Amino acid sequence: QVQLVESGGGLVQAGGSLRLSCKAAGSTISIYAMGWYRQVPGKQRELVATITSGGSTNYADSVKGRFTISRDNAENLVFLQMNSLKPEDTAVYYCNRALQYVPYVVWGQGTQVTVSS
Repeated sequence: QVQLVESGGGLVQAGGSLRLSCKAAGSTISIYAMGWYRQVPGKQRELVATITSGGSTNYADSVKGRFTISRDNAENLVFLQMNSLKPEDTAVYYCNRALQYVPYVVWGQGTQVTVSS
């Protein structure tokens, strides 16, 4: 059973930057496409960025040009560099499998990102 642990969130002013990390333990994630998702209370979880095992990336329109997803397959890590943050980016951010791979049933605890105006 894979355990996903997200970290790096915090409180930042609009225009600032944060770098999120996701560490997977228990099994390799290197063969899977991974994604960063975010959720605001009362709303559905939203997929904001994906990266294939080979490193191809894709982004939701709302974050394109501001967020960059990357991965370190040797260390079982996935990152999300977030620049030019906006108050509407405020959410709990999670990582999990994505694209053609069904997300793991057990999600990590997520990491809270709060952007003040």
